[in-house]
Amino acid sequence: MLKIGDITMKNPVVLAPMAGVCNSAFRLTVKEFGAGLVCAEMVSDKGIVFQNEKTMDMLYIDEREKPLSLQIFGGEKETLVQAAKYVDRNSNADIIDINMGCPVPKITKCDAGAKWLLDPNKIYEMVSAVVDAVEKPVTVKMRIGWDEDHIYAVKNAQAVERAGGKAVAVHGRTRVQMYEGTANWDIIREVKQSVNIPVIGNGDVQTPQDAKRMLDETGVDGVMIGRAALGNPWMIYRTVNYLETGELMDEPPVREKIDVCILHLDRLIALKNEDIAVREMRKHAAWYLKGIRGNARVRNAINECNTRDELAALLNNLVVEIESKQEIHSQVG
Repeated sequence: MLKIGDITMKNPVVLAPMAGVCNSAFRLTVKEFGAGLVCAEMVSDKGIVFQNEKTMDMLYIDEREKPLSLQIFGGEKETLVQAAKYVDRNSNADIIDINMGCPVPKITKCDAGAKWLLDPNKIYEMVSAVVDAVEKPVTVKMRIGWDEDHIYAVKNAQAVERAGGKAVAVHGRTRVQMYEGTANWDIIREVKQSVNIPVIGNGDVQTPQDAKRMLDETGVDGVMIGRAALGNPWMIYRTVNYLETGELMDEPPVREKIDVCILHLDRLIALKNEDIAVREMRKHAAWYLKGIRGNARVRNAINECNTRDELAALLNNLVVEIESKQEIHSQVG
């Protein structure tokens, strides 16, 4: 059982904190498909300290999402601690996570995200300062290293543990790899063997079988799913079921996919407003449509949509089209 501080998850399947994606509408949808823990997208420490309106909106958490981990990032101890204190006292997050894995240059240039991976001493200093300032359990999400010549995953994880961190999630790629190449699960296993706090493995978990293999091969306490859940919360449900029963469930029918996509859209509209939500939903709709025959034409049309009803009509018409073709085939058969 995955346990972080005094928070116990009902299963070891964790939704990764993906920037630009993991808002409350998406997290709640994934949570309803059975995730043991969902993680919010990273939030700037300075945005919290200076009460930036857009940043503060990102702190919204629906009670139904819990348990939830809220991730902050920053390069300076003072503002990181201030932001952590604010989250600790003013949000209903269960866990405060510190990002030291984001590979994007605009983040690393500020000495934040993956830049920390080069200095285990800084990790200890920053994490211990946050741990001392808050009541909620503190965790870290990191990569295995900066590049092939600077893989300090074991030292960095040990620094997190020494500083009082309650868990560490490890993405098996270096910063230089970004999201390319293969995740190194061997190093994730080395991290698991070197610390006593829970370790969550991340990287190249595309199927329920991958999740089981990661747990078996590395011994991690939890498995984190990121891109494989985009437009596909069934990946979470199927993984939880596979880990519990060994049974591999079928992919959902098209109608179910579209219904959940529209539910996700409506939640996004409630969270933001129709104009912003519809534009943001275009990428999500493309992910939901992945693997559905005839989706290219609909995806192109979706990119022109500006209203909820236009988008929902396009999706529903595709389902009707597919179901009528299936009906014809079954009659001919």
